[in-house]
Amino acid sequence: MKWVYWGRLYDTKFQASCLVRRMENDWWVYGYECPQEIEVFRSRKGKFGVRFLP
Repeated sequence: MKWVYWGRLYDTKFQASCLVRRMENDWWVYGYECPQEIEVFRSRKGKFGVRFLP
């Protein structure tokens, strides 16, 4: 499987980790499939993003 990248980069790791927690806990509310794995990554420009395996 390939990683799916969230469409936005964040300035802080805290902001990205808040999205990760929300995806882990609220996936059923928004009709998403439960992701197998979610992680925060750092881009080459120093911003933080979220990627997951569907």
